[in-house]
Amino acid sequence: MARSARQRMMVQGAAAQVASLPAPIGGWNARDSLANMEATDAVQLTNMFPTVSSVNLRGGYQQFATGIPGQVESLFNYSGGNSEKLFAVAGGKIYNVTSGGAVGAAVVSGLTNSKWEYVNVSTPGGAFMYCANGTDAPLLYNGTTWTAITAISTPAITGVTTTTLDDVTLFKNRVWFIQKNTLKAWYLPTSSVGGAAEQLDLSSICRFGGYLVAIGTWTIDAGYGADDNLVFVTSNGEIIAYRGTDPASASTWALIGVWKLGTPIGKRCMFKYSGDLLILTLDGLYPLASAVQSSRLDPRIALSDKIQGAFAEATRAYQNNFGWQIIYNAKNNALFVNVPVAEGSQQQQYVMNNITKAWSNFTNWNANCWEIYDDDPYFGGNGFVGKAWTLDYQDNAANIQAVTLQAFNYYGSRGVKKYFTRARPSIFTNGQPAIFVGMNVDFDVSDTTAALSFSPQTYAIWDSSLWGTGLWGTDATITNNWQGITGIGYCGAIQMKSASKGLQIEWASTDVVYQTGWAGI
Repeated sequence: MARSARQRMMVQGAAAQVASLPAPIGGWNARDSLANMEATDAVQLTNMFPTVSSVNLRGGYQQFATGIPGQVESLFNYSGGNSEKLFAVAGGKIYNVTSGGAVGAAVVSGLTNSKWEYVNVSTPGGAFMYCANGTDAPLLYNGTTWTAITAISTPAITGVTTTTLDDVTLFKNRVWFIQKNTLKAWYLPTSSVGGAAEQLDLSSICRFGGYLVAIGTWTIDAGYGADDNLVFVTSNGEIIAYRGTDPASASTWALIGVWKLGTPIGKRCMFKYSGDLLILTLDGLYPLASAVQSSRLDPRIALSDKIQGAFAEATRAYQNNFGWQIIYNAKNNALFVNVPVAEGSQQQQYVMNNITKAWSNFTNWNANCWEIYDDDPYFGGNGFVGKAWTLDYQDNAANIQAVTLQAFNYYGSRGVKKYFTRARPSIFTNGQPAIFVGMNVDFDVSDTTAALSFSPQTYAIWDSSLWGTGLWGTDATITNNWQGITGIGYCGAIQMKSASKGLQIEWASTDVVYQTGWAGI
């Protein structure tokens, strides 16, 4: 008998083996070799979020506020005492979108652009919100009235041309601004929203030149207890940090360090993350406390380390697009990096689980900007403000499409071919979503299947539908049906696709049936 015939008989006669794989709770891995990933990682993880014990379909989104002319490029959350309001900026106008629905008339008009930064400030005179964009006069909101701040307004800022004031923050009871396209910062008197502005010139400190991009605060313990520091980042990636209360006094103000990181990405490149400060650069997403010590020597300290391949590709391709931003959603333990693939029309989010540090990729939330309001994430889109991560599990009444390609696995025997025949995902769901399971072999990462379609079942409504006639929904139950798969190769990766609307999906594990042949077959 020829050897090839014996080999075929060996494969056909081999006993079936079953392997059980946990869902890829390790998240998206865009760093390691396809041949050297953990079994709990994923080559692709789109619109699925890795938790500590399962991989879940992300929430949906609803159009919260509508009828806004143009792209929403900034969102403000005014928080003064027990008053909280949400504002959207689009087409050079500001709209109050606190109540949602169709917006009314703009509360501010005639702005040069819609790309603003803001900070909430409380003084003995009240609770305020300061907004700046480096082109128009800064705007001060007191909970009722918007005031364009000039040298003659009430209140007023003197000593600097206010239309050049850009990013704004609050530090040690002082409002701070940076001056657009310069290495100068300006600060106001303590506990004040007006007055004579004083200058802090960083020109003699920044060895690499450029201009100030952003300003933020950073809380660290440097051996004398926790303290706040004021941090500037330049267009060439220099980080300058100061400590103290009065910049005019050498006894209470000091430079604590100057460091060089990668070029910052976008105006919204810094984000206060607990006591630390996150910096978004061409090198990745770094916590400042670690980055200033060894980021260039050890890139693994980046929060984005595990997706560094995808991150670097995105920054190269979309670095100059508006829309890069960091936002943290505590309710879902999720840290977002907004990635503007096509400015104003196509964005995605790289999303990290704050507990496990596992990443995923969200699509179809086309967001120009983000804000947390009433503990929920909101984003500015084209003509609307969207409320994200809604538990109706639908994208503005459309299906959510999810795709996962789990890490390639040799199933304990490298160099031996396998014939994959069946797979059974264990999924908790409250309905019957469209789910496809397939097997990619030998590092083939292509998606050869068509998009799934899903028609949701209409369930009965309590206190309205008739008993014995209406179809009632159920709580989440486990489904673990076998699906036929095909694939012959040395290693295999589970591919799972789903389409659903109004249904939760929690993926716990997958059983795989395969047969083995001789080594080398």
